[in-house]
Amino acid sequence: MIERVHEHIISELGQNTRTDTVFVLVAILLNLLTLGINSGVAAGGERTSTTWIVFFTFMVLVIIVNFVVEIGLIKGRQTRTKLINGLLKMYQDQGVAGYYDPSLLSNYTTRYNLFMMAVIATGLIAMIVPLVLIISP
Repeated sequence: MIERVHEHIISELGQNTRTDTVFVLVAILLNLLTLGINSGVAAGGERTSTTWIVFFTFMVLVIIVNFVVEIGLIKGRQTRTKLINGLLKMYQDQGVAGYYDPSLLSNYTTRYNLFMMAVIATGLIAMIVPLVLIISP
C-alpha cells in the first residue's frame, strides 16, 4: 500500500511540474506577443479607434493572464511543498529519510520565485514599452 501512495505522490509532483511549466510558458509567450503587437501599434502612424481597441485589449489580456498565472504558481508552490512534506514524512516512517535532502524545499521556493519574477518582468515590459512609444513624439 505504501508503494501506491508513494507512486501517487510522485505522479502528483510530475503533474504539478507540467502545469507550472505550461503556466510560465503561456504567460511569457503572451507577454512577448503583446509587446510586439502593441509596440507595432504604438509606433505606427495613424491611430484609429480600432488600433486603440486592439492596444487596450492586449493590455487587459496581459494583466488578466499574468494575474491568473501568478495565482497558479503560488498554488503550485503550496501543493509541491505539501507533497514533498508528505514524502519526507513517509521516508522518515520507512527509515530512509537520509536519502532525501530537505533543503530541496528551499530550492523549489527559489525556483518558483524566479518563475514569478520572469512572468511579472515580461508582463511589465509588454505594457511599459508600448506606452512609452505612444507618449514619445
